[in-house]
Amino acid sequence: MTTYWSQRFAREGMIWGSQPSPSAEWAKKRFLEAGVSSILVPGAGYGRNTKGFASEFTVYGVELSEPALELAAEWDPETTFIAGSALEQQLQQPVDAVYCYDVLHLFLADDRRRLIEASLGQVRSGGLLYFTSFSDEDSHNGYGMELEPGTFEYKVDKYAHFFSDADLRAHFAGTEILETGSFTEVLHSPEGGTHEYILRYILARKP
Repeated sequence: MTTYWSQRFAREGMIWGSQPSPSAEWAKKRFLEAGVSSILVPGAGYGRNTKGFASEFTVYGVELSEPALELAAEWDPETTFIAGSALEQQLQQPVDAVYCYDVLHLFLADDRRRLIEASLGQVRSGGLLYFTSFSDEDSHNGYGMELEPGTFEYKVDKYAHFFSDADLRAHFAGTEILETGSFTEVLHSPEGGTHEYILRYILARKP
């Protein structure tokens, strides 16, 4: 997976443009209401979403792809980027919140659990977690070979897990689930193309 994304970032640069996801704006509002001052962004990519937070919070972005980190250093110099895996704890001190955009669905079940456990391990008690992921209502769900229940290789060498609401809630068992929902995200490439996905989100609080 790391090789796939590194090759894409090296070849295509800022794959999804420069504007943050609308979900980042929604999460920022909730974080400000909760008095959040520091945020961890696992799988931060080239900083498309971290830059939207950096004017309001202390932001740490974790990213494994070297080409993405090189882009991020130029695009969002206010964020502290850490070269490493989002499946492992990278911070010495806990943050107030985690914002994880479209990373959870990229893994098989064991690694999805590792990502959530690593995120919980790096957020303070009472801190917030906001995750987005592919919805089972998305048109790609069910295409290709099923690798695990709900996980499909929907493109050659590219698989994803498609979450129902109950499935997403089950992944965050043990947290206080504040809200779940779904929305349509439209991604714009630098070349002018668009891709539309149906995503689910969850907002939870660490006990």
